[in-house]
Amino acid sequence: MDSTVKCTILLILLGLVVNAFSVTDYEHCENVVKKWATNSLKHESKEDKHALKDLLFFLHVPRTGGRTYFHCFLKKLYSSSLECPRSYDKLRFDPSKEKCRLLVTHDDYSISSKLPRGRTSVVTILRNPIDRVFSTYEFSVEVAARFLVHPNLTSATQMAGRLRSKNKGVSTLDIWPWKYLVPWMREDLFARRDARKTRGTSDFTSGDPYNMEDIVMPLLNYINNPISHEIVHNGATFQIAGLTNNSYLPESHEVRHCVDKYNNLGDYVLQVAKKRLDTMLYVGLTEDHRESATMFANVVGQQVISQLVNSNAIGKGANVNNSEQGTSFSDSELDQNTNSDEKGNETTSSDDNEVNQDNMTVEKLMDTYEVCISGLRKTQTRRRIASLKRISPANFTKEARNRVPQMVLQRIQSLNKLDVELYEYAQGIFAKQHKQAAEKLFDARTLGSIFIYSGGIKLWDACLWTMPFVLLFIFLFVNAKRRTLKLKI
Repeated sequence: MDSTVKCTILLILLGLVVNAFSVTDYEHCENVVKKWATNSLKHESKEDKHALKDLLFFLHVPRTGGRTYFHCFLKKLYSSSLECPRSYDKLRFDPSKEKCRLLVTHDDYSISSKLPRGRTSVVTILRNPIDRVFSTYEFSVEVAARFLVHPNLTSATQMAGRLRSKNKGVSTLDIWPWKYLVPWMREDLFARRDARKTRGTSDFTSGDPYNMEDIVMPLLNYINNPISHEIVHNGATFQIAGLTNNSYLPESHEVRHCVDKYNNLGDYVLQVAKKRLDTMLYVGLTEDHRESATMFANVVGQQVISQLVNSNAIGKGANVNNSEQGTSFSDSELDQNTNSDEKGNETTSSDDNEVNQDNMTVEKLMDTYEVCISGLRKTQTRRRIASLKRISPANFTKEARNRVPQMVLQRIQSLNKLDVELYEYAQGIFAKQHKQAAEKLFDARTLGSIFIYSGGIKLWDACLWTMPFVLLFIFLFVNAKRRTLKLKI
């Protein structure tokens, strides 16, 4: 037989073997993912999602603004004694703590397996996936840049280790996903700085901060790196599904690997994530900040106030500044020139944040929120400016984002297809929340009771009293109408 014919036959046989193996591997992956999805949906609670249960679990998706909700809403409502021990990255979580009413963490949904079944309400906030990837990249660089005060990477790493050992607290480097992303970016920043010193030049070939490879890893390289594929892309979907590399589920790695290998299996993960959003007490949107905050205060805050008052668990004089200090430290402490109030936990230092929770109302909660968030933003801006000075002239701004090539934006979107669809689904949930809130405000029985002349209240006084509710209804109605369910890049 001719050697060419033999070679052809061998190649055909080899192809058949490879194809058979691929089919078998796909079937295995499909079975693994379908089994996980079936079990996950089977354990979802069928109870009323609108009623706050004993434990409030804030599933904090990174870079969605959840930290401001924690410090400016929840810390105003729950005293420190009612918080569950810190669970970030499974450090000290103890679900058996007595009177534990509040859990806020970057841990994924799988942590619910350790929470009281049927007695836990879940809330979360989602963000436009493209913006979230940008923010994740920028924050990774920002925190890593704080270490550039040191002469070399070895010095920075050793100092961080000594501080963490001495303080016995929680650093950004202890928390998922930053425990992976910041060291990666820190090593890269030092390598690029050392290369510049070796070349002995300060001339930069690009004025685009997202593509300034002499200073910092270009955004395109960042999103294409295997680390980003593992942690960043579709991060919100995997976190809500309970499948991050920080999951409590033993099968999470295999499920995630199969979905990465066979993209169509991601539909199973997406369906589980959507179902979980459906069962949550509240779903906010980072982009609709003001509406989300108002909704949170009315949907969650009101119930927390009622629950704590009825159970006599509400505290007095809770101060957002006292609960975290002494238990955590910031990587900014590595820089002796950093202002002392630039803490990684982003707390504020003003006594104005002190709140008497005995007479807390939704209106007072919103007032204190506005004061608190203003202080947090100033601190965040100050720290961000100080960090980015160390990688000058790279400077991340909204204007610079708008100049990022369309090709890069499309690449981010294609790598985050699950998050894109989940975000669109969350927008629909958010619109329904608006509608329900408007209907509740204008319940016929409630309005009827307002206009009954009783106890000397005049009709004009009643009209003035209801005016804020009328304006709020108009505000909610107009925003619900103009909200689109299509994601724009």
